Amino acid sequence: MKILTKQIAALLGTACFFAAFDVAVYSTMTKRCHDKTSAEMQAKSVAVSEYLPFDAESKIAAVDSAVKLSDKPPVIDGAAGLFPVYSAFVHAVYPESSVHYDGSSFTPESAMQYTNTRGAYQAIAEGRIDIAVCVKPSDEQLAYAKEQGADLEFIPLGYDAFVFLVNGSNPVDNLSCQQVRDIYSGKLHTWSQVGGKHLLIDAKQRNPGSGSQSAMESFMNGQEMHANPFGFSGSAIGFSFRYYVSDLVGNGDVKMLSLDGVSPTSQHIADGSYPIISSFFAVYDKHNTHPDLPVLLEWMQSAEAQQIIGATGFVPLQPVQ
Repeated sequence: MKILTKQIAALLGTACFFAAFDVAVYSTMTKRCHDKTSAEMQAKSVAVSEYLPFDAESKIAAVDSAVKLSDKPPVIDGAAGLFPVYSAFVHAVYPESSVHYDGSSFTPESAMQYTNTRGAYQAIAEGRIDIAVCVKPSDEQLAYAKEQGADLEFIPLGYDAFVFLVNGSNPVDNLSCQQVRDIYSGKLHTWSQVGGKHLLIDAKQRNPGSGSQSAMESFMNGQEMHANPFGFSGSAIGFSFRYYVSDLVGNGDVKMLSLDGVSPTSQHIADGSYPIISSFFAVYDKHNTHPDLPVLLEWMQSAEAQQIIGATGFVPLQPVQ
């Protein structure tokens, strides 16, 4: 009987140990990385179905422009975070018959496509689309376009802030630009070195060729980024664009940091006081002879298009009256 009791006690002890271990792993690793967004957001980085053109329930800034393109307008694509902008552009000036969405993706014959920054730059270089709404490309994307014989032109459309994100419970609210560079270059390892808790810093990066990764590489001014192999046991920092975080994802579990004491608000983007302001562009190949392209490009910088950009949540090139 005593042996049986000891065996039961040992089994219970082992079960408790593994239960505690699972909770610890979930708290320190899995919970930190768990994506609470919808399945569509997780798969595509943006809930495409919520921002479609010609949809009465769409969240886009819907405008019906007097400018209208032909029945075969330029094929347009772009960055995930800018999808609501170019979807609103399509709604305003494209014929509804030119857009085909099958419930999960745009069909091959649709004049509107959605891949992402990497996909759009590749498609522009290869001549499969006519125009992309994106932030600046990476050096590799520029080199690929040149290799394919494309001569890319960048027409500025508006502004956004490049931001850094931490867990909402992290007591750190502000970092200097130099501190961020020191974190990502591996010179700073713990949050206590920048006024936070004594936890390792887990400096997250994005996929190569994504708009945010290219912006981060530019911000680092040539410094190499080094991941802390033990950072997973600490607390993370990441980066993205302000609109994507605040409007598309809307995750209350994270917060955007101030940089050099300035918060990434629309006002601070417009007045230039926030340290990292990112432009986004209409990108096309100068060799492209699509007859609607000049009309579309001119309209994209018009007061009407700039109002769409402001109403979507970005900062237009000039204050909209």
